[in-house]
Amino acid sequence: MDLPAFVKNEQGLYHVQGCVKPEQIVSTAASILLEDLTQQERLTQPTDAVRFMQLALAAEPNEHFATLFLSSKHRVLHFERLFSGTVDCAAVYPRVVVQKALACNAAAVIFAHNHPSGCCEPSQADRNITRQLKDALALIDVRVLDHLVVSRSEWVSLAERGWV
Repeated sequence: MDLPAFVKNEQGLYHVQGCVKPEQIVSTAASILLEDLTQQERLTQPTDAVRFMQLALAAEPNEHFATLFLSSKHRVLHFERLFSGTVDCAAVYPRVVVQKALACNAAAVIFAHNHPSGCCEPSQADRNITRQLKDALALIDVRVLDHLVVSRSEWVSLAERGWV
């Protein structure tokens, strides 16, 4: 029987059992950040979402589109990778995003996807899907707070660029 690679003690500290692959470390770090985000009363710093999304998505060899679903007070309700694609694109379906937002009873969302190339400059397709998702979610009173494009070393906020 395999023991877990990381074990959390009563003080909340982790120790490692055996050899651990780098991707296990990154995955565990993302899980720890997500746990921390869901325990906060509200998401107050955009950089908290960025750090988590970078750990969760940036190392992937293909594009992944994910969403943080938030309450009306911006408490993290749920995180989910909704779509996976190829090295340079992922098909995103607004209908699925709307269904998930309703299932989570979300009042707001933060989108993110990775650019495996390492260049985080948003494409016109990124801007278009953000607009389509914003329009679809507006019909059910769910606000789009941001759409982040992440890589291992950088990130871009479409909200900061005025595109949300």
